[in-house]
Amino acid sequence: MRYRRRYWFLLMLAGGAIGATNWAALTPVHVDSREQAYSIPKGTWARKNVEDRFDGVPSEIRLTIGVKDILVLRNEDDVPQMFGPVLIMPGQSFRLPFEVASNYQFACTAHASGQLTVVVDPMPEPGWARLRWRAAALVGMERRP
Repeated sequence: MRYRRRYWFLLMLAGGAIGATNWAALTPVHVDSREQAYSIPKGTWARKNVEDRFDGVPSEIRLTIGVKDILVLRNEDDVPQMFGPVLIMPGQSFRLPFEVASNYQFACTAHASGQLTVVVDPMPEPGWARLRWRAAALVGMERRP
């Protein structure tokens, strides 16, 4: 009798795990906002001119079509910053929506190398790709598909 209870408990536990996995793999992705925001911190220009390796923003930003596909850069520095052909004045924000999955290179004065790569991934397909995407987001890797 005792073993039978353990058996049913393990069976219910396995069924719950399978149900959660199926949900994560097949349920559509819903988000409150499709914006992925990054700030150029105050003092970026001054620190970049003093420190060789200081980066105001990451060298690579990853976005996902249909989930987080609008890049928002806010300049909190005291000087204007360039992002591609756009001059972002202090206190201003710049929104750039992406519609095609690809790798994009931009000139960026807030980065030590002067370059910023934006990797735009396609929406994760139902199944293993979506399960991997959700698992990575769950553990904080922020990796999209």
